Amino acid sequence: MENNPQNPEEEITPVEETEGEDIAHLAEQLADVEIPEAEPTVEQRLEALEQENAQLHDDLARARADLYNLDQQYNNYVRRSKADQTNAKAAGKAEVIEALLPVLDDIEAARAAGELESGPFAAIATKFEQLLENRYQFARFGTNGDTFDPQFHEAVMATPSSEVEVETVQQVIQSGYQLGETTIRPAKVIVANPQ
Repeated sequence: MENNPQNPEEEITPVEETEGEDIAHLAEQLADVEIPEAEPTVEQRLEALEQENAQLHDDLARARADLYNLDQQYNNYVRRSKADQTNAKAAGKAEVIEALLPVLDDIEAARAAGELESGPFAAIATKFEQLLENRYQFARFGTNGDTFDPQFHEAVMATPSSEVEVETVQQVIQSGYQLGETTIRPAKVIVANPQ
């Protein structure tokens, strides 16, 4: 069998080499070809790995410092929250006690007048005062004969007296109240001053 091309006009002609042929088109074709870079040496790879290791250590140290700072901020927040909660409870208790001061003054006045010596109202008043005292560390203060203390007493009047050697509470006009260590209201008193 003969091998005939399908189109006889398209015969393949051999390329003849000419001496002055332009090879510019070959340079353009080679420009698109990527030439693989030379493999890095062991020393270069080692140096690159050491730099990467140093960078990772630095990043880790920064991350640890950030975590420590965040942990400290959280601990401070928790500490402040607990203190704020305690302060808010104390402020709430003080506010309730301040609202009850007129009732407590009335109970004290009724007791001083002899109206709460016995009976159901006397029992209720006693129970109410004990509840405040036991549960909220509430205390009434200011009695005749106490040494005058400006932190706990408010002098509304002073009289000279030869019977005292230091400023002394001669008469309590209105009792003072404390809630724990906090003075809710100082006692209003008449003070006897030494002559």
